[in-house]
Amino acid sequence: MEHLSIKKEVKDALKAGKAVVALESTIIAHGMPYPENVETALELEDIIRNEGAIPATIAIINGEIKIGLTEAEIKMLGQAKNVRKVSRRDYPVVLAEKGHGATTVAGTMIAASLAGIKIFVTGGIGGVHRGAAETFDISADLQELNQTDVVVVSAGVKSILDIGLTLERLETLGVPVLGYQTDEFPAFYTRQSGFAVDKRVDRPATAAAIIKAKYQLGLSGGILIANPVPHAAEIDPELIDAAIQSALSLATKKNVSGKKLTPFLLDKIKEITKGKSLTTNIGLVRHNAKVGAQIAVALTAI
Repeated sequence: MEHLSIKKEVKDALKAGKAVVALESTIIAHGMPYPENVETALELEDIIRNEGAIPATIAIINGEIKIGLTEAEIKMLGQAKNVRKVSRRDYPVVLAEKGHGATTVAGTMIAASLAGIKIFVTGGIGGVHRGAAETFDISADLQELNQTDVVVVSAGVKSILDIGLTLERLETLGVPVLGYQTDEFPAFYTRQSGFAVDKRVDRPATAAAIIKAKYQLGLSGGILIANPVPHAAEIDPELIDAAIQSALSLATKKNVSGKKLTPFLLDKIKEITKGKSLTTNIGLVRHNAKVGAQIAVALTAI
C-alpha cells in the first residue's frame, strides 16, 4: 500500500500469525520530556518482547507511515521540533508534505488497522472535555473506537476530562469497555473514578475470547480495555484533583483550547505535582504494555 512501510520484523510476525502490539508515538514527541520519552519508548518495546509479542511503534517519517520504528527513528522523534500531532484529519496533509508526524490514539488505530494489527497499547485515551456542552470539545479517539477494528489497552482516561460523559459517549457508540482486574473504570493517575466498567475480565484469555466473539460477529469498531495504574505508581487522589483544578483554571485564564489544551494541562500538572505525574505516566504505560502483550499472545492462541 502506498505511504505504508512495515518493518521486516513486524511484517514477518504478522505473516506468521504471531502476536503484534502497536504503540503510539505522540507519547514520544509530545507526551513526555526528553530523555524520558525515548527511554520509555524503548523500554515499552522490550516489555512487549519479553511477554512473547512483537512491538510496532507507529509514526510518520518523511511522509511515510512507519509500522515499527528503528531505535534511531525513536530518538529522532524524541528530540525533533517539527513533528506534527496526527489524528485522522491530519494524515493527508502530513503525507502530502512529506513531513514527520506523531500519531495520537486515533491516528495509531488507523495505521494499526491498515497493517492488520489488532492490539494497541497507550497511556490514556482522549474523551469528552469538561464543559463540552458549550464547547463541543470531544476527542476524535472516541469516534475512532466506534469505527476502527482495533482493541485499545489504556489506563482509562485522564481526570482532566469528564469521565462520566466519556463513558456515556462510548456507550452510545457501541464500544465495549472492559475493566482488567477491576470493576471500576480507572482515571489514569488514580485507580478509581466512581464509574463502573461494562464487564470485568481477570485473565488475558478471557479478554481474548471477548475480542474474538466481537469480530466473529462482524461488529465493527474497537474495544477499550481499561487497565488501572499499579498501586505503587498511583498519585494521591486529593493531590491530583487539586493539581487538575489549578491547571484547568490557568487554561481558562490563558484561553487555551483545542489541540493545545491537553498538552498544556499535562505540562502544568507535572509542574504542580513536582514531576509525580510523569512518574505515574511512565508506570502505568509500562503496565499497559505488559497486559496488552499478554492479551495479544492469548488472542493468537485462539
